[in-house]
Amino acid sequence: MASLVSEHPSLAAARDASVPPGRARLLDAMARVVAERGYAAATVADVVRAAGVSRSTFYEQFASKEELFLETYRHGVDVLVTRVATAVADAPDWRSELRAGIRSYLSTLADEPVFARAYLLEVHAAGPAALDARAAALARFAARYRTTFAQAHRERPERRKPPAAALLVLCAGTEQLVAERLRGGGRPNLKGLEDVFCDCAESLLNGPADAPPATRT
Repeated sequence: MASLVSEHPSLAAARDASVPPGRARLLDAMARVVAERGYAAATVADVVRAAGVSRSTFYEQFASKEELFLETYRHGVDVLVTRVATAVADAPDWRSELRAGIRSYLSTLADEPVFARAYLLEVHAAGPAALDARAAALARFAARYRTTFAQAHRERPERRKPPAAALLVLCAGTEQLVAERLRGGGRPNLKGLEDVFCDCAESLLNGPADAPPATRT
């Protein structure tokens, strides 16, 4: 069964039977092997075996296991971001937009456990470049929250505007909660985290009811 990585637009041609699908197979195999064995234990031999391609095909496409993992990760994030953007497109108000985006994010990870493990767990073992890719992914989701919160602010200008660092904390914290569920094994109820995520986001937007006025330092 293919992972969501294979939905990336750059691989559309590889789904045509007339085009050699080696690259798409390798990306999808990387996600599966890493989910099963972990990044550190996964080898090029494991990946080419799972992909059903030769070792020479691998090195025609990628210089290393790390390069393949990074492309797999980034492709998956692109698809995940696109699904969230599609889900929020027709939302009538900011709360509906917030919930639709969170629901899409959680549903995708729940339905795509192979990618979810690579995205949330194994990325930490894949080296500095992978951590940079993770930081870039968090920034993209923080920007998604910023767009939703901007709509909330337009409706009620007195609402606070969370700083960029706080949005990153929101994304990293909720991501960590999903990661902990995945680390437990099995098929955790990720979709059940929807209300928790929404509460965290709205709390950041609204702030504590008795918060003192901000002071300059």
